[in-house]
Amino acid sequence: MNYFIIIITSILGATLTFYVANHLKQGATRASALLSLIVGLFFYCSPGILNEFLTKNIPLVFIGASFIGMVSPRIVSRNYIVLLVAGILFGIIYNYKNNFFEGYGGALGALAFIALLITISFFKVFSKNKVN
Repeated sequence: MNYFIIIITSILGATLTFYVANHLKQGATRASALLSLIVGLFFYCSPGILNEFLTKNIPLVFIGASFIGMVSPRIVSRNYIVLLVAGILFGIIYNYKNNFFEGYGGALGALAFIALLITISFFKVFSKNKVN
């Protein structure tokens, strides 16, 4: 159940950041920072709502997935399917990464980049509606 919640969080992080950045015209950096701050403060101020694993990991997953939502609308053509798949892939990779990225600065950004690159490549190769 915890892993499912992590995947849902990563989907929400990617799609909400993209929505706030592009539809509400806040810019990618501001959208990511604002949403990540809200999620982080919520779990900092109320640590007893969920179990310890989720309280620790949900803010990290949301921040990392918000990096996916910072993608240019020219790349995903406002296609939320790309963001949805990239968010799912980010959540799966995050759940099974173990300590592979331990000691690397920017591990969340690297995971977001890997998830988005794989997703965009998949859509470019296999989709009739090509991603730009």
